[in-house]
Amino acid sequence: MVNRRDFLGAVLSAQAFRGGAESLPLVRAITHGPKFHWFGYYDKLEFDPASRYVLGMEVGFENRTPQPEDVIRVGMVDLARDNRWIELGESRAWCWQQGCMLQWLPGSASEVIWNDREGDHFVSHILDVKTGKRRTLPAPVYALSPDGNWSLAPDFRRLHDTRPGYGYAGVPDPNAAVRMPRDAGIWRMNLKTGAHSLILPLAEMGRYPYTRGDWKDAKHWFNHLLFSPDGARFSFLHRWSTPGTSFTTRMFTGKPDGSDLYVLDPNGRTSHYIWRDPRHILAWAYHPSHGERFYLFEDRTERVEVVAPEVMPVNGHCTYLPGNRWILNDTYPDKQGEQHPYLYRVATGRRYALGHFRVPVTQYRGEWRCDTHPRFSPDGKKVVIDSVHGGEGRQLYLIDISGIVTQG
Repeated sequence: MVNRRDFLGAVLSAQAFRGGAESLPLVRAITHGPKFHWFGYYDKLEFDPASRYVLGMEVGFENRTPQPEDVIRVGMVDLARDNRWIELGESRAWCWQQGCMLQWLPGSASEVIWNDREGDHFVSHILDVKTGKRRTLPAPVYALSPDGNWSLAPDFRRLHDTRPGYGYAGVPDPNAAVRMPRDAGIWRMNLKTGAHSLILPLAEMGRYPYTRGDWKDAKHWFNHLLFSPDGARFSFLHRWSTPGTSFTTRMFTGKPDGSDLYVLDPNGRTSHYIWRDPRHILAWAYHPSHGERFYLFEDRTERVEVVAPEVMPVNGHCTYLPGNRWILNDTYPDKQGEQHPYLYRVATGRRYALGHFRVPVTQYRGEWRCDTHPRFSPDGKKVVIDSVHGGEGRQLYLIDISGIVTQG
């Protein structure tokens, strides 16, 4: 997720991420052309539990908006067999930033899930990659509960209209002219039975007025849903905008049934975020104390603390490695057109560069930009990014971080 303010901040500041004498980890491509490969967002399970298989998507074009007839292939790379590409299926419900929500089911060593379109509605498929058994669920997914039993999803029709690059083409939004519809919002689905229901209509947001500005005539939507690590709560971003203006954002948390909502960040500029533990969320946001920085929010309280303001000074796609001793993050392209994924060691406050990857920003921009979106392996020793620096368009690259994280 990027808006103009975030991008300009990265362009002005991210060049500071290239140090002097650096020792960079090994980086190697695990997919190649002529087709293009990528995974998408940073908060999904790309690796299987054994850290052997890496999920990805394949498409034959770049640099334009997906059309309803455009089909992508989904598959996985076998790191133990010379990066062999294993095809798993296809999807007609996808976008450049988050793909088709392809991911491993939490707790499963063999099942993956992804979204698709059948006729005039979106569905999801669960495939056992070992047996080939597949079943289709009647609704799409976004975030999966830690036990693998439940999913949450926003309205992908509305996202395609309000936030190009995050929703899906092929099914028009029936509420395109409605500011806060009562029949659209966040859905929860039982992944065992397929039973699903609307747990949070957009109209409910009217009960939580925005006190820092006026949203009269604004159009509202939800995006970026995540379960807490224990599954007891979930988080989401509530966004709105009026024609010709950038969007405003608040971060909420609540129970998985849509109750007990809490406005965790009311200041209007929440961006990328991740749960650190069941009580805390790390997020790039605006706060009166330090302006736009990374902050650690404590759920259902007003307690907020700034995180590494001098070492992590620009917006990026943040996660914690297993154990929460390291933060994995990246940047948008700087003045030289380079993206900078890195690790931040919490105990020492030190940043470790993972590489400096050049992207032609005039070609990869807007909804079809290629952010690195770094994703870690369950063993905490590998990172995979999406990048175009190798000259073959967007491809998957593996970074060996074992030498860094074993330092203590």
